[in-house]
Amino acid sequence: MTKAEKVQFTIDTLNKIYPTIPIPLDHKDPYTLLIAVLMSAQSTDVRVNQITPLLFERADNPYDMVKLSVDEIREIIKPVGLSPMKAKGIHGLSEILIDKHNGEVPANFEDLEALPAVGHKTASVVMSQAFGVPAFPVDTHIHRLMYRWGFSNGKNVVQTEKDAKRLFPEELWNDLHLQIIWYGREYSPARGWDLEKDIITRTIGRKTVIDEYNKKTSR
Repeated sequence: MTKAEKVQFTIDTLNKIYPTIPIPLDHKDPYTLLIAVLMSAQSTDVRVNQITPLLFERADNPYDMVKLSVDEIREIIKPVGLSPMKAKGIHGLSEILIDKHNGEVPANFEDLEALPAVGHKTASVVMSQAFGVPAFPVDTHIHRLMYRWGFSNGKNVVQTEKDAKRLFPEELWNDLHLQIIWYGREYSPARGWDLEKDIITRTIGRKTVIDEYNKKTSR
């Protein structure tokens, strides 16, 4: 198979498995999405979805959020991990949204990435899911699968994002990055991986990855 055929096979397979795509983080608007994505760093979406309703019950907009102290926010979000840094970020970015953006989440990368605790990946998720702007946020699942499928060298997420954007048509990015995340969780995880169930890697995967898998499982 040529690289182009492998890319097309991947797109077709993901569309078959995920004709409709669930959104991983519960939210109702750009602000609640931004907070949920920020909280998801080094945590699971399941855990975040358990905690955000408790936080949003108290504050689901920047004006209410700044009425809470950093300590109060930290206490609520403690179960998601890294709570001191995240609480500070949530409080700080809420202040900036009020001061500089009339309480609205800005719909551009530059302003989003200037907010405390908001990196490129978080900004990409918000741009893609809240504003429909083509973006390709790379999480651990996408990074792993792009390497397994021979689409990227796995050196770093910056390179993986560049490769994904080069290989896949721009109009598919917003759906495709979510489809790859779900596929990675369900069929091609880091641990407990069963190549038999992983049709994409089994069909187009990097030879060294498949050889390594076979070596491990044949012991």
